Amino acid sequence: MASLQNEDAGRLRGLTADAQALAARLPALRLEAKRIAQTVAFGVHGRRRAGPGDSFWQFRQYETSDTRNLIDWRRSANSNRLFVRQREWEAAHTVWLWVDLSPSMDFASHLATVTKRDRALVLMFAAAELLVQGGERVGLVGLMPPTARRDTTEKMAEALITDASANGSRAHTLAAATLSRQADCVLFGDFLDPIETIEPALRHLAGQGVRGHLVQVLDPAEETLAYSGRVEFRDPEGGRHWLAARAEQLRERYRGKLAEHRAALDSVLRKLQWTRLLHHTDRPGGEALMTLHARLSGDAQAEAATRTMAAEAAR
Repeated sequence: MASLQNEDAGRLRGLTADAQALAARLPALRLEAKRIAQTVAFGVHGRRRAGPGDSFWQFRQYETSDTRNLIDWRRSANSNRLFVRQREWEAAHTVWLWVDLSPSMDFASHLATVTKRDRALVLMFAAAELLVQGGERVGLVGLMPPTARRDTTEKMAEALITDASANGSRAHTLAAATLSRQADCVLFGDFLDPIETIEPALRHLAGQGVRGHLVQVLDPAEETLAYSGRVEFRDPEGGRHWLAARAEQLRERYRGKLAEHRAALDSVLRKLQWTRLLHHTDRPGGEALMTLHARLSGDAQAEAATRTMAAEAAR
C-alpha cells in the first residue's frame, strides 16, 4: 500500500511539474503565434464570402443576372457604371483544433532550436488567431467549445494548462470526440504512432462529416536519422532504450520504414479525403501556416504559390 501511495505521489508531482512547465512556456509561445499570424495575415485574403447578412462587405459591378433592387444608386452615381452592395455571409464556419502534447512531442535535436511540442502549439495558436480574425469560430477538441472571441488563444492556453494539471496529457482521445458536422478539424502532431492506432480515430471524426487536415510536425533529425557512431535511443513514453553501435548503418532501413508509415497514413487520408501537411521544425512556422490557411480556404492557387516560395527559400 505504501509503495502505491508513493507512486501516486510521484505521479502527482510529475503532473504538477508538467503543468507548471507548460504554463511557463505558453505566454511566449502565444506571442510568437501572434507575430506569425500577423505576418501571414498581410499575405493572404480573409475567408469572408458573400451571402445573406447585414454587414457590408464590398461593392462589385452590376451583372445582368442581378436584380435592380440590388443596385446601390449612391455609389453608382459617382461612376458611369452600376455597382451592387455585397453583404458578408454571417454564418461563421467552425474549425476544431487539436494538438498532441504527449512526451514524444517534447523533442528537439541538434538540427532544430525548438521542440516539436512548442512548434505545434505555436502553429495551433497562430491558426486560431488567423481564423478568428477572418470571422470564424474556433474550438479546442474535447476542451473548449467553438468561439469567435478575440481572447480565444488565451482561453485555449488556460484549457490546456488545466488539462495538463489534471491528467498530464490530453484527457480525451480523438476516437471519442464529438464535433459539429460540416466543420473543419486541424490536428497538430507527429503522427508517428502505428497506423492501427491512428486510423480508427481519423475514421471516427470523418464519419461525423468533418473535413480534416493533419499538420505533421517533425524534427529534421527524425526525417533523416542524422546520427553517427555510438548512440542510445530512448522511448520517452515507454521508457525503453536501445544502444546502436553505429547509428549511420541504420539510416537506410529507417528511412524506408518512415516512408512506409507515411504512405500508409496518406492512403488512409485519401480514402477520407483529408489532407496532410508536413512541417519540419527547422523551417519558419509561417510557411506551414500560409499553406494551412490556403487549404482551409480551398485556394489551390495560393497553396501552390506558397509551396513555390518555400522551395525557393530552402535552396
